Amino acid sequence: MERSDVVKRLRDNLERVRGTITDACRRTGRDPAAVRLVAVTKYVDLDLIGALLDVGVHELGENRVQQLVQRAERVGATMAELFGPEPERSGPGERPPDASVAVPRWHMIGHLQRNKVKTLLGHTRIIHSLDSPRLAREVQKVAEARDLMVDAFVEVNVAEEESKYGVAVPEVEAVAEAVGTCDRIRLRGLMTMAPFDPDPEAARPHFARLRELLERLRQGGAVGPDCTHLSMGMTQDYGVAVQEGATFVRIGSALYEGVSQVVT
Repeated sequence: MERSDVVKRLRDNLERVRGTITDACRRTGRDPAAVRLVAVTKYVDLDLIGALLDVGVHELGENRVQQLVQRAERVGATMAELFGPEPERSGPGERPPDASVAVPRWHMIGHLQRNKVKTLLGHTRIIHSLDSPRLAREVQKVAEARDLMVDAFVEVNVAEEESKYGVAVPEVEAVAEAVGTCDRIRLRGLMTMAPFDPDPEAARPHFARLRELLERLRQGGAVGPDCTHLSMGMTQDYGVAVQEGATFVRIGSALYEGVSQVVT
């Protein structure tokens, strides 16, 4: 496809996705601005990432550290805090500090091994998949050595799937409290993935359970006042996730429908 055609199709898809988010928010009395869209780029080539930036999608999520690093080095990365003003751009692949040049903010959304933390934090400060006190301590160690702060979510295996990573529900409070002892990690909320099902409604109980779990943690004082966010919902179920309180949705194929490789 010609780049102009790709950009147009991406823009149309993005409008459709945002429309679904807006509709879900209206159904539950929420402000659509409270929901952030993270574009999953796991199967996307660099030219298509460039087209995403062209249509205003700057929050990009990767499942693997190696791929995130390679892409950040090619297209750039901003070290912007998750909830704060835009800072200087830095790190390998840095682009000129020109306001007209779009630079993505990368989110680590896949399983993170402790031996990859040092590499990862050179390109992002956002982790959706903290799943153990040992991993939290490693993030703390690297962040302290580099004098930086990390925004993080505890990943919860709400559906208790053996094939999925994440903390079991009975263990979440202990993990959250362990993360709370790490002064270089700002615990922002919880993350989960619902089991795949063509019926979006099948995911609702899992999303509701995560929301209720966060509410209990907050009421019980196991997490701080800044721990208010829910990272949940993917292409097949993000509308339901938003109705159940998602503040971050991680969308892949719904953005790329009808888009093929960019011809440059």
